[in-house]
Amino acid sequence: MTIDGTAINFRYLSEPDMIEAGVLDIARCVDVMEETLILLNKGDYRMAGLNHNSHGAMISFPEHPEFPGMPADGPDRRFMAMPAYLGGRFNNTGVKWYGSNAENREHGLPRSIHIFVLNDTVTGAPKAIMSANLLSAVRTGGVPGVGVKYLSNPDSTVLAVVGPGVMARTNTDAILALRPGITTVKVKGRSQRGVDAFAAFLKEKYPQVEVIGCDSIEEAVKDADIVMAATTTDAAGPSAFPYFRQEWLKPGCLVAAPAAARFDDEFLAGDARLVLDAYGLYEAWEEEYGDQAFVLLGIPGTRWYDLVREGKLEKSKIEVVADVAEGKAPGWDPETVTLYSVGGMPVEDVAWATDLYATAEEKNIGQVLNLWDKPVLA
Repeated sequence: MTIDGTAINFRYLSEPDMIEAGVLDIARCVDVMEETLILLNKGDYRMAGLNHNSHGAMISFPEHPEFPGMPADGPDRRFMAMPAYLGGRFNNTGVKWYGSNAENREHGLPRSIHIFVLNDTVTGAPKAIMSANLLSAVRTGGVPGVGVKYLSNPDSTVLAVVGPGVMARTNTDAILALRPGITTVKVKGRSQRGVDAFAAFLKEKYPQVEVIGCDSIEEAVKDADIVMAATTTDAAGPSAFPYFRQEWLKPGCLVAAPAAARFDDEFLAGDARLVLDAYGLYEAWEEEYGDQAFVLLGIPGTRWYDLVREGKLEKSKIEVVADVAEGKAPGWDPETVTLYSVGGMPVEDVAWATDLYATAEEKNIGQVLNLWDKPVLA
């Protein structure tokens, strides 16, 4: 962004521009996400809502619209705005805006189509408007990567992926970047087509890794050092979420869950180590959804808050990964199964967008566009 007198210019970054700026550099993104989660833990951020922790604002549609032209509800059909401010060296504000419709895939489009607007925090002027599908996907992989960095066996050799969709690809990229000793990836999906597509992705990008398709979650997670739970929520609710029994998970295993996953309450309140990406998001979800948060969202940490409210779990048992990153809490424990719940927050998009914008400015990537030379209304 440049401001010359009253003139304001901003940078437009297409998807190829974002790639040139480094959006696919997952190792770099993990480092940025670690910085972000530490800033969140210190409180140097703001998100939407009165509690400043809201995931965002969503437009959904009725099952039977009464007005012509209004869309009917359907799988993943919604619009969402996710605004946030992040301090520290980032000191920027931005919003991710996207529309989503599962039917897009029938036309060769992604389910959700994202753009991100990065703004100057002081003036509010736009710094950049950027293609954000890759931005969002890579930061979604980067946040679980922070947990893998601190909470998994450094000598991990076996990864289990439950839910081999698009989200699982960037999550797997992060895991393999941080744990290059992984030689085996075991995959359990809802369909053979999904498993085959994920296996093809792995074989092309990581030919050194053996890919094993599995018929059950138990088979997939047995002997795994790291488990990635990346299955989206199901309209049937928790009974349809991927279920992980304590007995299937070996000591020292990390279960990273940026999507729906279900565990026995006795395991959660007992032997499992429970780690969140950040406290505030789950407290906001508890305020917004109450006892329906886990039902609607599937994110494991929302169930932990249910158990605290029901008096079945001490809240002090729930940790945040930033404390581990800063050395305030212990790291990987070879005797303990660790569950790492990841919710996804717009501050993460602000952080990654800020980092990429700086590269684009330095290398003059993208197009500089004019907002106005002199505003008509001032």
